[in-house]
Amino acid sequence: MRGAARVALLPAALAAAGLLCAGAPEDPAPGGAAGALALRSPSFEPMGEIPRRHTCDGQDRSPELRWSGAPEGTRSFVLIVDDPDAPDPAAPRTTWVHWVLYDLPSDATVLPEAVPASALPPGTRQGANDWKRTGYRGPCPPVGRHRYVHKLYALDAALGDLGPASKAQLEQAMRGKVLARAELIGTYEKEP
Repeated sequence: MRGAARVALLPAALAAAGLLCAGAPEDPAPGGAAGALALRSPSFEPMGEIPRRHTCDGQDRSPELRWSGAPEGTRSFVLIVDDPDAPDPAAPRTTWVHWVLYDLPSDATVLPEAVPASALPPGTRQGANDWKRTGYRGPCPPVGRHRYVHKLYALDAALGDLGPASKAQLEQAMRGKVLARAELIGTYEKEP
């Protein structure tokens, strides 16, 4: 089966297994009820192709992201963008982290396209991606069509200055603070 066909079947298979949009065991599941935390992008549809301009093959610009439905008591947000299909979706071995933001203020509802660090919402802190740098790095799969999972967490507290924290460090710091989670998945495959 070709890569695109496998990816097209993936959401149905995950939904049937009850795994689509499943959060960590201690986290509320994303999506679902009306008024629930929702994450979207005008750049791509859920499970749709991420435009080239957001990738290493283009300008490597972060996509615009918008969210709504933050639960009462939200004090901050965390955004993590990662690729669970690295290095090869046929035999994934690691989850590669592309972007980490934390302490986004509770009144934030958008990140503009190609947002520079200087234009992030006031108080937002940057964590380290798997290039050991802060900031957005777009899709750049070595082989096959990969999924890029944009995860937004609503927290009942700000995390404070953790420096350029890794995804794992942030997940540890978020334990017991997650009120809601939303997810947006886009896909990308390099042209031959």
